[in-house]
Parts: sequence; C-alpha cells; structure tokens
Amino acid sequence: MEIYLVGGAVRDKRLGLPAIERDWVVVGSTPEEMLRLGYRPVGKEFPVFLHPETKEEYALARTERKTGHGYTGFETCATADITLEQDLRRRDLTINAMAETPDGELIDPCNGAADLSNGVLRHVSPAFSEDPVRILRVARFAARFAHWGFRVAHETNALMRHMVENGEVDHLVPERVCTELVKALAEKTPSRFFAVLYGCGALAHLFPEVEPLYRVDAETGHERTGPLVTLDAVVADSPDPVARFAALVCDIDRLEQDSFNRDALATLCERLRLPNAYRELAQLVLAHRRQLFAADRLEAEAVFVLLENTDALRRPERFARLLQVCASDARAHDEDFNREYLAQVLASAQAVNTDTLQQTGISGKALGEAIRQARIKAIETSM
Repeated sequence: MEIYLVGGAVRDKRLGLPAIERDWVVVGSTPEEMLRLGYRPVGKEFPVFLHPETKEEYALARTERKTGHGYTGFETCATADITLEQDLRRRDLTINAMAETPDGELIDPCNGAADLSNGVLRHVSPAFSEDPVRILRVARFAARFAHWGFRVAHETNALMRHMVENGEVDHLVPERVCTELVKALAEKTPSRFFAVLYGCGALAHLFPEVEPLYRVDAETGHERTGPLVTLDAVVADSPDPVARFAALVCDIDRLEQDSFNRDALATLCERLRLPNAYRELAQLVLAHRRQLFAADRLEAEAVFVLLENTDALRRPERFARLLQVCASDARAHDEDFNREYLAQVLASAQAVNTDTLQQTGISGKALGEAIRQARIKAIETSM
C-alpha cells in the first residue's frame, strides 16, 4: 500500500500558492483494507475514503473506460494492481497529473512541471475528449491563471473544438455547467473563461446570451476587444461571484441595447439552475440601473420610491452589492454615478425613528404613511 499526494496541491505548491485542499491516491490497496484501517467511504461511483483523523480524501488508484455520452458515461476500475502512472494518465491536464511521494519527490509522467513553467494548459491524452466537463475545467483554469499568462495549447483547443462539433457539450447537465460557471466567476479573470469557450465553439452551446459579444464584427472584420467590460471592471472591486454575474448581465444588456429583459434573464437563470441570489441581484440591475445612475437628479420622493423598489431598507447588504455593480458598470463605460449619494440617502431613511411615530398613537395604514413621509423628509434634508 503506497500513498501519494496528487493533483491541485502538487500543482499549487510549485506555483507558490497555498493548498486549499489536499487529495491523495492510494496504490495497492482494496476497499476492505481501507475500511479495516478506519477510513470512511464516501465515493459512490468509485472508491473514495475520508482519513479517520484529517478527513482528507483518499481515492484508490483507478482507470476509466468510456461507455456512453457525457460525463457520466464511464466505467471505473479500482483494483489493487493499478499503478500510480495509470491513475495520473486518466486526468485532464498535465499540470493536474503530477504526484508527490511522502518525501516530497515529484512524480511527473506527463511533463506537467514543464507545462506549468511555460504556462501551458495541455490535455494528458486523447481520453480527454471522453468527458465534456473537461472543456469547462480548461476554461476555468484559464480564468484562474490568465494573470500569469497561461494559454491553452493549440492541440488541446483543437480537441475541444472537435468535441463541440461531435455534440459532447450538449450532454452536459445544467447543474454541472452552473457549478463550473460559479467557480469561474470567482477566479481572477472570469472573462477568460468565456473567451476560451468561444475559442473552441462551446460558448454558443452553453451561454448563447454571451456568445454574440465575441462574434466578429461584420463591418470591420475584427473581433470586439474586451467584450465583457463591466465584468472586467467589477473584478477589480469585488470577489463576489453574485456581483460578477450581475455585471455579466450588464454586458449582455448593453449589447442588446438595454432590451435584455426580465423574461430573458429568467430563461438564462432557469436553464443554468442558478441560485436565487444570482437571479435577484441581476434582476435589480436590469430593472433599476439607469434610475440609480440618475438618482442624484431626482426629487426626494422619487429617490425614496427607488429605495422601496430595490428593497434597500429591508435588504441593505444586497443594495450595497447593487451599488457596487452599478459603480463598476458606470466606470467601465465612463458614465456618471454617485454611489456615495445613494448610500447617504439610504442611511438618512434608515435613521428615522419609527418607535417615536408609533408612540403618537397612530397605527395601520396611517402609521405606514407617516413613516414614509418622515423618510422622504429625511432624504430631502440630506440632499
């Protein structure tokens, strides 16, 4: 029984990055032996176990054989005679196919260290084409390491394009696409995720709303430069993937000349099975971005109505997210936006003491109207 550190922890160590999680491969063992040693089984499709003390994942070395379409059509084999090299050669990219012995010695049958040094994302073997999720993973790693100049190898991009042409990406389930999208939005350069998907032809299949931003301009014959300008702008301001998705919706909306409506957004979110927080913030951006840009030119009552419509008083944290996205969008397009003013008028409206009004003896609709007028007055005073 031999145990090796594998995958991302080995890669990130050589990049000088902290290991977020460590994965291990066990060679020469069986499920029965792992159970006898106190490991707890968690894998359904293949034998994966949690260490009894560290709770880190330990997987038996395995091979895979394609049996059908998509990323679920695989038959795995995890017998005790499978070698470490066999396990590493089933992985997606060479930079993820390195292992380390307990003494720290590097095992690198696929030359991943060289590709890591040269900033190349390269597939391990032709078996890459058997799993369409790998297209999304390549795009996500491109987004993670773009600031270091990583690029997708030409032959890997060609293989990904061939997979798209063969219809492999059409077998991806929405939940898996959503998972990779959310992870990509949290990376350092999320726009690179979409650019790589466009480069291999997958963007039109997976994100048809985004694909038009990358099309070649029919009049000039040149590709648009920096098509996701609001997304790129918000990256500098917020690591929040929810805010970054809303920024992406701003880019789509601007391409559609502000006609990407609530129904179109709902269709996108439902298709991707996005969590409600993503949909809610994007809806607010679509519905109120232009009004928020003009807020410092509105009368106090109109400003209060805008605060009501964005639910700013009940959900100030979400409103702060909304203002962040609007600020990034305005900066990306050199437009005026007084974010501080909106934060100030919200604070003024929040400062109204509703308990004092209740103590006057009014109630019901009359109390609600009194609170409303007091908040409008507070906003007017602060303007």
